[in-house]
Amino acid sequence: MFIVIINFPQIKAGKDAEFREWFVQTNKEFATHKGFISRRLLKPIESGNYAAIVEHESHESFMTMHDTPAHTEASKRVEPMFDGSRSPKFFEVIIG
Repeated sequence: MFIVIINFPQIKAGKDAEFREWFVQTNKEFATHKGFISRRLLKPIESGNYAAIVEHESHESFMTMHDTPAHTEASKRVEPMFDGSRSPKFFEVIIG
């Protein structure tokens, strides 16, 4: 299994609800891709920014989804909501 942990930058003022709606909508879009397992949005208990956990069957299935026009369009829609850039980290599950 392949996992991406994405640390999101600060969401611009007034854009929080729109960001959450974007996440729900893109979950529906990405769920149709072969190899997709799950995608969850995390909110910090104390201060900080959102993060997400994305699970795929493999790095290859993630990259195939990542290179689609739908993913490119989703990125274009969300980037104006950020003060900064996303920071993804890639992991392979070795025990679990």
